[in-house]
Amino acid sequence: MHIQDILASHETSLSFEFFPPKSEAAANALYETIAELEAFSPSFVSVTYGAGGSTREMTHDLVVRLKSETDLDPIPHLTCVCHKEADIQEILDRYAEAGVGNILALGGDPPRNLESYRKEDDDFQQAADLVRFIKKHNESGAHPDSRGFGIGVAGFPEGHPATPNRILEMDYLKAKVDAGADYIVTQLFFNNEDFYDFRDRCQLAGIHVPIVAGLMPISSLKGMRRMADLAAGARFPAKLLRALERANGDEEAMEKIGIHYATQQCFDLLEHGIDGIHFYTLNKSHATREIYENLGLRNLAPSQLTA
Repeated sequence: MHIQDILASHETSLSFEFFPPKSEAAANALYETIAELEAFSPSFVSVTYGAGGSTREMTHDLVVRLKSETDLDPIPHLTCVCHKEADIQEILDRYAEAGVGNILALGGDPPRNLESYRKEDDDFQQAADLVRFIKKHNESGAHPDSRGFGIGVAGFPEGHPATPNRILEMDYLKAKVDAGADYIVTQLFFNNEDFYDFRDRCQLAGIHVPIVAGLMPISSLKGMRRMADLAAGARFPAKLLRALERANGDEEAMEKIGIHYATQQCFDLLEHGIDGIHFYTLNKSHATREIYENLGLRNLAPSQLTA
C-alpha cells in the first residue's frame, strides 16, 4: 500500500523497524520476533540497509519475504553511499516487480571497512538526489501503482550530526520534501520537547508532510552505548540517566526503566496528536510488546484504535 494511503487511514500510525539477519540463528530469532509483532497489526514495518549497501541482497530478501509470507507492509531503506544510478535503477525495478509500495531514501553511512571510499564518486551526493531519482522512476510507469513508490526521508529532532547549523539543516530537509518525499521518519530521541520543536520548525520552513517519531527503548547499558553509536549526537536526559544509575547495574531493572520511560514518551506524544510512532526494535519484540500493553494497545490494531 502507498504510504499516503497508510498514513491517511491512521490518526496515529504505529510501526516497527527490523534489520536483515546475518546468520541462521539470527534469522530464526528475527522471524520469531516478526511473528510476535505481526499480531499487533502495525501500520508498516521498515527494513534497514547496511552501510555502503553491505546488506543489499539480505535487505531485498527480507523485504520480499515479508511481502509474500506475512500481512505486513514492508518499507525497505535505500541509501546513496557506494551506488551508481544503474544500481538504484535495478533495485527499484526489483521492488516494483515484487509489489513493494514504498522506499525510505537515506543519505547513508560510509562503509567502515572500505578505506578507498570517496563520497564524491557516488552518483547521489545527497538524499534529495536519491528522492529525485525515485520520482523519475515513478514517472516511468514501471511501478504497478500509478503513483509509483511512496517515499520517506529522515529527520533529526536533535540535529543532524553532520550539519551543526540548524537553519541549514532545515533547508536540506525541505529540499528532500520538495524533491518528492511523502513523509518524514525521525532519528531516535529521548526528550519529546526536541521533537515538538523540530515539528514546529518544519512548519515554519514550509514542510507540511506527516512526521513519524522514532523511538528506541533502552534495554541495557550495552544497548544504550549502541544507541549512542547508531545515532551520533543522541542526548540522554539527566532524569533518564539518574533512573538508570539507581538500577545499580541490574539489567532487568534497566530494561524496566527503559520500557517505562519509552511508555511515558508515547503517552505524551499521543496526547500531542503526532502523525506516527516508529519503534526501532533491534529485532526483539519484548520491549515493544510491553509498551503496547502499557498503552492499552494489546491485541488491538492501530486502525481499530484511531478509526
